[in-house]
Parts: sequence; structure tokens; C-alpha cells
Amino acid sequence: MPSFWKHVNYVLKESDIIIEVLDARMINETRHQELEQKVQQLGKQILYVITKCDMVPLEELKKKKQMLTPSVFISSRDHLGTTILKKKILELSQGNKVTVGVVGYPNVGKSSLINALSGRGAARTSAESGYTKGMQKIRVDSKITLLDTPGVFPKDEKDIMKYGKIGAIDYAKIKDPELIALQLIEEEKDCICQYYDLAEDDPEIILEQIALKFKKTGRGGKPDLEAAARFFLKEWQAGKIQKYL
Repeated sequence: MPSFWKHVNYVLKESDIIIEVLDARMINETRHQELEQKVQQLGKQILYVITKCDMVPLEELKKKKQMLTPSVFISSRDHLGTTILKKKILELSQGNKVTVGVVGYPNVGKSSLINALSGRGAARTSAESGYTKGMQKIRVDSKITLLDTPGVFPKDEKDIMKYGKIGAIDYAKIKDPELIALQLIEEEKDCICQYYDLAEDDPEIILEQIALKFKKTGRGGKPDLEAAARFFLKEWQAGKIQKYL
């Protein structure tokens, strides 16, 4: 992990603008306070790029946009907002050639963002969090060059519950998936019940119904809550469960 921070610190110093990639479903949780403090200390410009915007209602996005300046909403999957993002980068650089560092938590969507911007598979992506191991340099066009970085955790933060929710720790590697799944179900009950077509209030019952619905069962057909929790977290981390009004 210290070697990852070495890469990130280098990118912060070498870049003219820093893009912090955030998840539209969990903007506050995916803001990396340590990285933001380093950017501020270096006197660099920061641009908040909120990805997966197709998974959150428009009105909710508009409210959140007022909290972060400057910011751009995009969907790397649907290639929405990438043209606006390029224009914003050039606006901040006043039309000059610019090097842009891309930072954030592991698995927040940095590589997918870079691929959407560059229009090719320049940055490697994987369903497994923490896939990018070192810095990558990608030329978007004649004026914009991106520096990708491995995702890093704040040095003094040990919030496993949060990491499971935002996908910074892969669902398959979480030690207590049931605890994280139950808390997430409690926090996002409405959209989860709508996605799975359930009508329950108790998180444990909801998890049991997910187990039964998708045949995550043990002996005697009893719900296997650990298997159901990993299945649910896999779908959540993959961005399949959208926020509905």
C-alpha cells in the first residue's frame, strides 16, 4: 500500500488539474478527504467528476451538484457527459495543454472514466477492486493527457463497512458480508426492495427473501444468508441497483 501512495503523490505533484472520481449514489462516502487535503496543500485545481449519474434521479443530482464546485456528472457506461468533461478541463486550463491526474478510492470508476474519455481501452479495468497497480499515462487528444493512479485508502481510515458499501473492498473478500449487506439494505431499503420486487421492512427478512428468490440456500432449503449477502453486494458493487424515487 505505501508504494501505491508513492504513485499517487507523484501524480498529484506532476498534474495541473486533479480529477477526483466520485460515485453518484454515494458522493459523501466516496470523497477522499486525505487526497483533497493534499490537493489543497499543493495549490492544485480539483475537478469533481461524479460518475454513474444514470443510477440516481436527476433532481437528486442537481441538489448534489450545488455542493461541489467545479463538478461534472457523467456515465462512463453510457458515455454521457464526456464531451462536457473535456470542455470543463480545457476551460480550467484556459485552453492550454494540460496534465490531469485521476484519483479516488479503489474501484470507484477511475479506469472506466479514462476509457470513456480516451475512446479506447487505454486503462485496464476489472470487476475486482484495486486492479490498477501503478501509474498509467494516457493521451486523450493533443491537449489533454491523463495520469491514472491506483486507488488508495486514507491512511488513518479503517472503515470496513464503508469499503464494502462503496466497493473499495471486493464483495468476495469481505469477511462479514452479512453485516455490511444488512446495513446497506437498511440505508437503501426503498431502491433495493423496488429492484428485487419485495415489500418488506426488516433488513434480515429482505436478505432472507433475496436468498430464497435466487436459490441461495443450504440444507433443507434454509436461506444461506452469507451467500445471499455476497450475491447482493456483488450486484450493488456492479452498479445494477439504481436509486429510484
